[in-house]
Amino acid sequence: MVVEPLNKFETTDNKSRHMTRNPNLTAPWIQQESMPELRRIRCVITADEVLLLNSLDSYVFQYAAELQRRLLQRAEGDELPFEFRALELALEAACSFLDAQAAELEIEAYPLLDELTSKISTLNLERVRRLKSRLVALTRRVQKVRDEIEQLMDDDGDMAEMYLTEKKMRMESSSVFGDQSLATFNAAAAGTSVSAPVSPVSSPTESRKLEKTYSLCRSRHDSVKSSDNSVTEHIEELEMLLEAYFVVIDSTLNKLTSLKEYIDDTEDFINIQLDNVRNQLIQFELLLTTATFVVAIFGVVAGVFGMNFETDVFSIQNAFQWVLIITGVVGAFIFCFFVWFFKYKRLMPL
Repeated sequence: MVVEPLNKFETTDNKSRHMTRNPNLTAPWIQQESMPELRRIRCVITADEVLLLNSLDSYVFQYAAELQRRLLQRAEGDELPFEFRALELALEAACSFLDAQAAELEIEAYPLLDELTSKISTLNLERVRRLKSRLVALTRRVQKVRDEIEQLMDDDGDMAEMYLTEKKMRMESSSVFGDQSLATFNAAAAGTSVSAPVSPVSSPTESRKLEKTYSLCRSRHDSVKSSDNSVTEHIEELEMLLEAYFVVIDSTLNKLTSLKEYIDDTEDFINIQLDNVRNQLIQFELLLTTATFVVAIFGVVAGVFGMNFETDVFSIQNAFQWVLIITGVVGAFIFCFFVWFFKYKRLMPL
């Protein structure tokens, strides 16, 4: 699809690999990293037209229609050339699309993370894992757009080369003047015959014509160089345009960074909770092992007296009951001693 400044657009069958061979693309500026990260709009901006790939996509038609509307409703005093209007709309679409995705991700993420902190389950963990994958992919795309805009802003030469309309006008005027100068030079050279004798009167006149022609050529060349320098010096409007959308995309990146930090904090909180539960299980296992040891001592004493051998203890009334009572008291004392030792060593909470 081709969008031109004359408020019309048409669909073509040009492939992206054939665009660089098109002779109609005069001094194109091809930017393939800032806008194409949307994966829906890919464009090649020239001084005369905007070439949009994937013309069957409805999003591409919306971009073309919005660009036409803005070209028709050009505000008074707005001196932005065509390529900057197309670039501005592309950046606006990119930043708006990415910011909308970031806002949608925030709306979905924060309630889910709050639910996960209160109820840790396999389902919630799986939902957070998918959410984090989407966050990483979106952050990568936003970071890509931000880096491309920052790279353009850091290089004044690249920004100067993006003034395609002025560059094309200078090239056309330079070409026309060069043809005129060449024709004048040929006419002056043809007027002087090589075989005929040169008159002393006419010779200074022809020489002055040639000097004048060379002087005009030099002045035109100097004017072209000075114009290039002036373009390099006057890039404030493009810099302001890029800076405005750099602030927008940087704000979107900050939102995603804050969301990632919140997810990391939630993961740390969950890990702390899991560690706490694990510690409680270890403490319970420690108490259970200690109690098992005490019961084993009691069982050993009862087992010893349960053997079939003669002893005077059985002749005393209630003697075996006292043995059991003393064994139980000793076992309880041993258990309390172990509990105190665990607390002393800070193996259990006080």
